Amino acid sequence: SLALLFFLFLVAVHLATPRSRTENLLRKLPSPPFKLPIIGHLHLIGSLPHHSLRDLAKKHGPDVMLLRLGAVPTLVVSSPRAAKAVLRTHDHVIASRPHSVVADILFYGSTDVSFTPYGEYWRRARKVITTHLLTAAKVRSYRAAREQEVRLVLARVRAAAAAGTAIDVSEILGFFANDIVCQAMTGRLPREQGRNQLFRELLETNTKLLGGFNLDDYFPSLARFDLVSAKAVKHMKRWDDLLDSLIDKHKSKTLDGEDEGDFIDVLLSVQQEYGLTRDNIKAILMDTFEAGTDTTYIALDYAMAELMQNPQSMNKLQAASRASTRVDKHRYDRVIWG
Repeated sequence: SLALLFFLFLVAVHLATPRSRTENLLRKLPSPPFKLPIIGHLHLIGSLPHHSLRDLAKKHGPDVMLLRLGAVPTLVVSSPRAAKAVLRTHDHVIASRPHSVVADILFYGSTDVSFTPYGEYWRRARKVITTHLLTAAKVRSYRAAREQEVRLVLARVRAAAAAGTAIDVSEILGFFANDIVCQAMTGRLPREQGRNQLFRELLETNTKLLGGFNLDDYFPSLARFDLVSAKAVKHMKRWDDLLDSLIDKHKSKTLDGEDEGDFIDVLLSVQQEYGLTRDNIKAILMDTFEAGTDTTYIALDYAMAELMQNPQSMNKLQAASRASTRVDKHRYDRVIWG
């Protein structure tokens, strides 16, 4: 049958793959005894992977443990001592993420900051973001945009309250985070109908493609047969068209003398200084958009959920916020959190 032929093909690939010196060293590490041919320990990972890894580590490797996820050796670090050795002493050795075919497709050969290998380009791309995009002055310059988005959120909440309808707080916070990042990226460009919605759709698909089960993540030699890669190529075309359009519009516009510009303006202004190609700029923009939206949304959503479950903390926060901003409504740095 077709299934049997595919299984035999996997066996042949597995047997034909030579073992490296690193592979032989890894074999000396503690490992669960229930490894199956071809898939390794994949069958031991349940729907909550972090719980599965915790339980396996308790039994088989309280410090470090080696798992075989398909054809990929995976080191699980569980103790503070081992974590310090990995994250501090030898951090430069394992600073790079595992190679991902999907990330290569989505981020222009993994030339963003998240997936690019640790090295000179990573340092250069990171410096662009920390020096030019995420400075305190640049963050303050987007205050008006943040206030505008807050007003829009409050208007939606008031409208829902007046109509007596329920609201999905997580959804509203997701829109809020997305719209703020869109404002920071595109600045004074007119809001085109549906553009922010397109950003949201593209971001959600990114998450599904990168976070789902990708055959090449566990069997790199079978990357050519991975249907997810074909979906990523099609999805990437939508990103490419959108980012090219935004860059072209920024190149054709003229900045006011006092206008510091948005993210795209800044990247274009330092393109030659940092040796960035157009694709590098698009990869960094996509990375910034994804990281900015996800981290903001997750933090707000988690904080709101915790506050709703703890009314005393909610009351304390409200009182501190009102007291600290009575004189200057913009000075939230005066609020004592805790």
